[in-house]
Amino acid sequence: MKENLIVFAFFAAGVAIGYADIAPAWLLSPDLPMAILSLLILLVGLGLGSGDDLQYMLRTFRWKMLLLPLFTIVGTLLFSVLGVFLLRGLSLRDCLAVGSGFGYYSLSSVLIADLKSASLGVQGAAELATVALLTNVIREMIALFGMPLFSRVGGRMAPISVAGVTSMDICLPSIARYSGADLVPLALLHGIVLEVSVPILVGAFC
Repeated sequence: MKENLIVFAFFAAGVAIGYADIAPAWLLSPDLPMAILSLLILLVGLGLGSGDDLQYMLRTFRWKMLLLPLFTIVGTLLFSVLGVFLLRGLSLRDCLAVGSGFGYYSLSSVLIADLKSASLGVQGAAELATVALLTNVIREMIALFGMPLFSRVGGRMAPISVAGVTSMDICLPSIARYSGADLVPLALLHGIVLEVSVPILVGAFC
């Protein structure tokens, strides 16, 4: 919850600074989003390579465990198609790019803002990145507060799938509680696979 509030605070501050037209020129540089994106991807790689979670996941790995992240990806993309009918002005590929964040709001929104600026313009790309930010933050909030319901209605694996990328970090304690500690390796693998998939899928749809 605290992390989400911080994200919203910075987002609101950015909107206020942009609206007041007081941002320094270097902050508006078109090269800055790509630099930030590269740093984020580097941090993702460092986190995966140096963490104990990756080693633990590798020791307990079974090939059939890949089915859950696969079904999460397919289900999320199919549900994202509905955005074409509900959100005026967004194309199918835009909706799929937004859905491909899988709860990773920081990386997906920066990636969309950078890659879509050529086709949508800076303002259009920023608007789509905002949709991605809000969509993925809301997904995380739904996962956090809906764990008991999802586990009761959809089974033990449902909370993992709904959590998306956050099944490996923010939502992991709740998953262990409502899905069972024996599914923690699956939740870790699920989050890692989706985290790696975000830049690939968002880039493809953009």
